[in-house]
Amino acid sequence: MKNIILLAIAALTITALAQDPAPPITRMAQLDKIAYADSFTGDKLAEQWKAAKGKWEVSGGGLRGSELAADKHGAVVRTPLKLQNMVVAFDVKLDGAKMTSLSINAEKGHLARIRIAPKLFAVQLDDPDHEGAEKGKVFLTKPVELAPGTWHTVVLEMVGDTMLGTLDDKIAGQGSHPSLASKEKVAPGFTVAGESASFRNVRIYSAKAEPKADWKKAAE
Repeated sequence: MKNIILLAIAALTITALAQDPAPPITRMAQLDKIAYADSFTGDKLAEQWKAAKGKWEVSGGGLRGSELAADKHGAVVRTPLKLQNMVVAFDVKLDGAKMTSLSINAEKGHLARIRIAPKLFAVQLDDPDHEGAEKGKVFLTKPVELAPGTWHTVVLEMVGDTMLGTLDDKIAGQGSHPSLASKEKVAPGFTVAGESASFRNVRIYSAKAEPKADWKKAAE
């Protein structure tokens, strides 16, 4: 009986390893360990996600979020992870949404985000607590043309005091600020303003404390 249990555990382990997601392409960060991944292949939202606003449903191999007029607030869903250095990769599809974002919080307030709209891609620092001298800062705004119903890949890298965001590994923007190093990153999640947007292939990694040695040269 003991051998049967051990064989079953081994089989489950092999299956889990075989289903590990493909790591994202990074420009700055060195991946450390996978913290969480979700392919949204089930029929309901996993317990790791907490929906605060809006309507969220798993269907068609993705997570679909829509703003509800009664909320008077964009749709929001987050997972309560805490990481200092991190990489978040995912695919996104706009189906009527005016704007969607990958949002990262600090322990108090919003910290940083990537914004995606039909005609805009932006990488920015938020004002964490709306108090004191710290202010938000936009590191990149880039005009784009994202057709409805098409999937696009977004990667956010946060190492030390620097964040870097890419769209389809073609458009990239980065910036640095002391608050990115001094504050722990918590509760990565998605927001949706407007009709709907869908997400799939979410992969969240811890990253090593040191970036790739040649990343700045490669980014030039």
